[in-house]
Amino acid sequence: MASLKERTIGSLFWKLFEQGGSAAITLIVQIVMARILAPDEFGMLAIMLVFVNVGNVVVQSGLNTAVIQAPDVTERDFSTVFWMSFAVSLVLYALVFAFAPVVAAFYGMPGIIAPLRVLVLILIVNSYNAIQEAIVARRLEFYKTFRSTVSAAVVSGSIGIGVALAGGGIWALVIQQLLYQLCKCIVLALQVPWKPHLVFERDRARHLFRFGWKLLASGLLDQLYQSLSDLIIGKLFDSTQLGFVSQGKKYPQALGTVLDGAVQPVMLSAVAHVQDDHARVRRLVRRALKTSTYFIMPAMTLFAVAADPIVRLLLGDKWAACVPFLQVYCFVYALLPIHSTNLQAFNGVGRSDLFLKLEIVKKIIGLAIICFTAFVLHDLTAIVYGYAVSGVICTFVNASPSKRVLGYAYTEQLRDIAPAFILSLVCGACVYPIILLGLPAPLTILAQCAAMMALYLVLSKLFHVEELSYLLDTLKGMARRRRGADTSAGV
Repeated sequence: MASLKERTIGSLFWKLFEQGGSAAITLIVQIVMARILAPDEFGMLAIMLVFVNVGNVVVQSGLNTAVIQAPDVTERDFSTVFWMSFAVSLVLYALVFAFAPVVAAFYGMPGIIAPLRVLVLILIVNSYNAIQEAIVARRLEFYKTFRSTVSAAVVSGSIGIGVALAGGGIWALVIQQLLYQLCKCIVLALQVPWKPHLVFERDRARHLFRFGWKLLASGLLDQLYQSLSDLIIGKLFDSTQLGFVSQGKKYPQALGTVLDGAVQPVMLSAVAHVQDDHARVRRLVRRALKTSTYFIMPAMTLFAVAADPIVRLLLGDKWAACVPFLQVYCFVYALLPIHSTNLQAFNGVGRSDLFLKLEIVKKIIGLAIICFTAFVLHDLTAIVYGYAVSGVICTFVNASPSKRVLGYAYTEQLRDIAPAFILSLVCGACVYPIILLGLPAPLTILAQCAAMMALYLVLSKLFHVEELSYLLDTLKGMARRRRGADTSAGV
C-alpha cells in the first residue's frame, strides 16, 4: 500500500496532466472559435454563464466537499447527496427556463432566450458529476478525472468548432459547453462503479449539510461577486465590451486553473486524511503554497509580458482591445495560490464556518470597490483594476486566521512565496525588451518564452531556491522507485 505522500504526489501529477491536457485542448478550441465568432457572441455567453455558474454552486450546496472531508462517509451518503442535488437542479432549471425572456429583455439580448434554456441543462448533468468527482477525490484516483476531462475537451471542442464553421453563432458556444460536461460525466461513469440508489437518509443529509451549507453560502457569495462585473458591464456598457473583458479574464483564469487547480484539490484530500495531525497539515499547506506559487507566478508574468503578440497572433487584431484587461487579470490570478491554499486547508480541517466568515468580509470589500468603479467612476478599465486592488487586500483576509488554525502566519507565507515573486518580476523585466526588436509575433513569443524559462531556472539554481530543489529531488525519488519496481518485477 502506497504511503499518503506517494499517493498525494502521484495524484498531483495526474491532476496536473488533467488540468494541463484539458486546458491545452480547450485553449485551442477557444482560439479557433474566437477567430470565427464575434466579440458580442462571447459577451452573450458570459451573461448566460452567470446563471449556470451560480446554479452549479446551489446544486452542489457544498455537499461534494462535505463527502470528501467527512471521515465516515458511506455509499448511502452518496445517494442521499445525489438526490438532494438532483432535486435542486430540477427546480433551478425550471426557474431559469421560465425567466429566460426576462433576462433577455433586461440586457437587450433577445437572441439568448433559447440558448440559455439549453445551456442550463448543465445543472442537471452536474448533479450527478459532482458525486463522481467527490468519490474520485476521496480515493485520490485523479487519473480517472484525467481521462474524462481530456476526452470531454476533445469531443466537445471538435463538435463546437464544427457548429461554428457551419454558421451556428452563439449555439456553437452553447453546444460546446453542454457537451463538455455531458461527455465528462459519461466517461467518469464508465470508470466509477457507483450508481444512485433509491436511498435518502435524513439524518445523514442534515449532518452533511451542517458542514456544506457554509460552503454553499461561501460559494454563492464568491460566484455572485465574480459574476457581478459581467452583469454590470453587460448592462452599463454593451456585449462587445463585455466580450473583451471576458476574453481578457478567460485565459489567465485557465492558466491559473491548470497550475494552481492541480495542487489544491489534491491538497484538500490529503489534508482531510491527516486533519487531526496539525504538524502534518502545516507541512502540506506550506508545500502546496510554495509549489503552486513557484509555477504560477512566472507563468502569469510571462503571459502579461507577451500578451500583445499572443492575442494578435492567436485571436486576431479584432481582439486587441482585450490585451490591457488580460494583463490585469494575470496579476489577479498570480495571487491565486495564497487565496486557495488557505481556504482549501480550512475546508480540509473541517472549518467551513471560518471559510464562510472570510467570504463575507472579502465580498463586502469587493462589492464596495465594484460599486465605486462602476457607478461613481463609470469606467470599464477601473472596474477591472478594482479586482486587482481587491485581490491584494483579500490575500491578507484569507491568510489572517492561518496562524491560529494552521500555525502558519501571513508573514511566513509572504516569506515563502517571495523568491518566486521576486525572480518572476526580475525575469519579466529582462525579457520584455525583446518585443522592441520588431521580430514577427511567433518569433517574439518563442524568444520571450525561452528566455523567461532559462533565466528563471538559472536564477533559481543560482540562489538555491528551495522549491526547485524539492521538485528535482521528488522527481529523482520517483524515478528510483520506478526503477526499483521494474527490477523487482523482472526478478
